[in-house]
Amino acid sequence: GVFIYMEVVLAEYCGFCYGVRRAVNLALNTKKEGQDKKIYTLGPIIHNPQMVAHLSEQGIGVIDKVEDALEDITVIIRSHGVGPEIYEKAKEFDIEIVDATCPHVKKAQMAANELVERGCQIVILGEAHHPEVQSIFLWTNQQAIIVETIEDAGRLPYAEKIGVVAQTTFSSKEFDEIVEIVKTKCKNIRIQRTICTATDKRQKAALDLAQKVDIMIVVGGKNSAN
Repeated sequence: GVFIYMEVVLAEYCGFCYGVRRAVNLALNTKKEGQDKKIYTLGPIIHNPQMVAHLSEQGIGVIDKVEDALEDITVIIRSHGVGPEIYEKAKEFDIEIVDATCPHVKKAQMAANELVERGCQIVILGEAHHPEVQSIFLWTNQQAIIVETIEDAGRLPYAEKIGVVAQTTFSSKEFDEIVEIVKTKCKNIRIQRTICTATDKRQKAALDLAQKVDIMIVVGGKNSAN
């Protein structure tokens, strides 16, 4: 037969980021420490079907609503984060919570909340239906406008003060382009560039690698914003 030589090159930055690794480890350690407890994540802990299946095999299930938690259940907040109402409900129903929200997502949530309190109209750059964006939206008293594209930005109404935050996995290039349009829609603007460094590095590494290879393969969950 004919021998074909193929070189396989990995991107400089790939694999789970810090926030995802932290969430998975928190889930596994929680199960290890409470062997007899029923442990569930509120929604899939990350957008990776294989990892969700692996956690299920370890006895870590998934529930859709915090009210679904029964007695002696520990609920893990997934890496995408949740709104303030979930924490209030957990307290009301006396449900033990383990917060695995990615620290970068938490930073975006708190930045959005702070900008609301400063009287800004919040603009979130991200995918409208993504759970992370929805969690940030909930921290703005549901008063934010979500912008996915340059066209969306062009349709923004004028506001005296606008505060900008971003989904942590938003494209750096698109962030810069959209912000330039948002600047024309207000008198004052406060920008919190809440794209995480892991996203920046992976996007750049993917672009660099794509220029050096004949075929590029991206491995991961199709429902992941990454």
